[in-house]
Amino acid sequence: MELFEHGARNAADAPLAERMRPRNLTEVVGQQHLLAEGKLLRRLIETDQIASVIFWGPPGTGKTTLAQVIANSTRSRFVSFSAVLQGVKEVREIVARAREEKAFHGLQTLLFVDEIHRFNKAQQDAFLPHVERGDIILIGATTENPSFEVNAALLSRSRVFVLEPLQPADIRQLLERALSDPRGLGGRGLSATDEALDFLAEMADGDARIALNTLEVAALSLRTGCLTKQALAESLQKKPLLYDKGGEEHYNVISAFIKSLRGSDPDAALYWLARMLEAGEDPLFIARRLVIFASEDVGNADPRGLQIAVAAMQAVHFVGLPEGRINLAQAVTYLAGAPKSNASYVGVDAALAEVRKSGALPVPLHVRNAPTRLMKDLGYGRGYRYAHDAAEAIVEQTHLPEEIAEKRFYRPTDHGYEKTIAERLRYWETLRRSK
Repeated sequence: MELFEHGARNAADAPLAERMRPRNLTEVVGQQHLLAEGKLLRRLIETDQIASVIFWGPPGTGKTTLAQVIANSTRSRFVSFSAVLQGVKEVREIVARAREEKAFHGLQTLLFVDEIHRFNKAQQDAFLPHVERGDIILIGATTENPSFEVNAALLSRSRVFVLEPLQPADIRQLLERALSDPRGLGGRGLSATDEALDFLAEMADGDARIALNTLEVAALSLRTGCLTKQALAESLQKKPLLYDKGGEEHYNVISAFIKSLRGSDPDAALYWLARMLEAGEDPLFIARRLVIFASEDVGNADPRGLQIAVAAMQAVHFVGLPEGRINLAQAVTYLAGAPKSNASYVGVDAALAEVRKSGALPVPLHVRNAPTRLMKDLGYGRGYRYAHDAAEAIVEQTHLPEEIAEKRFYRPTDHGYEKTIAERLRYWETLRRSK
């Protein structure tokens, strides 16, 4: 069994998070939805029946740890592979050796691919035929949504296990273990207050690696004695927010932002705005989403919403950050507090659906353009009634093709200003029928 290149794994100079990596299932903390007694993943590991799997979860939640546990539990040959450092050439070499081991020793090869999302789809194709033939069993780890980042064919041949951020109680348990275990900081005369451990467990945001490495930094500065909340806070400094502008968390946060606006919740909308700004999101991206939202979700219930959104976009472009955050906040709070209607959005999609269904229906003669004598002789524009010649500029005539003359695409709501529009349209319909 080949393990990762384990030689330096437990070396004294390895980071604390690496030294404290669990070696078996009993040492694993968290992920009980996968590893509790009777759960599928636990059964597969305990019975040595692992098939190709993808471990998907945020950093520091145990993806590599689970691969390590499998390495320590399996009777197969285990090979570690980094998508950052290695490529397709190494894949071929690993597969060639895997075939030899299977043919001559009956030994299956488990190939652990860390950060599998860093391979492009073409590179991932290199694994596919070997997984299909059973030359290797693939164990992939990724922080990105496999639906977006893993080849669909490869994904369909693997079982995806979703790892969740560790709970503060889980992090606290790992910290206490690190302080007492000789592999970690045990025997160095170090302790920590309950307040300090609770603080770090909360601030780690479910990432065991951040918690353990912060503990180590604080321990190195103290050497011996009791670690306090202040010491851990100084060691933690400011942790980068989880927000990959090209990955799933980007879409999660912007989704929460838009849904907070749609739900008329200005406090939540401001929070998600702050999350994006603090993580370095392009403020013009946020402004563009506000312009879309102003028409898609506010619409004619408050026509000023679009004006304010466009003005905010121009203001952000003009002044930039940090002041631009104020312009964005004004637009966000206005749109969150505005009455909502998606009638325009629904209406244009209904019209598009009709066009795709019925095709290019002829334009009625009376509303056609008639710039030449020939066109007029052919009846173009004949019978057209000029609205401004009638009382209240309302005339009885159809403007749709004859085949869909009775269709209605825009159905205004009774929300905000759109209620006035709805009342006006109903009044005009009454006038047309009386003519």
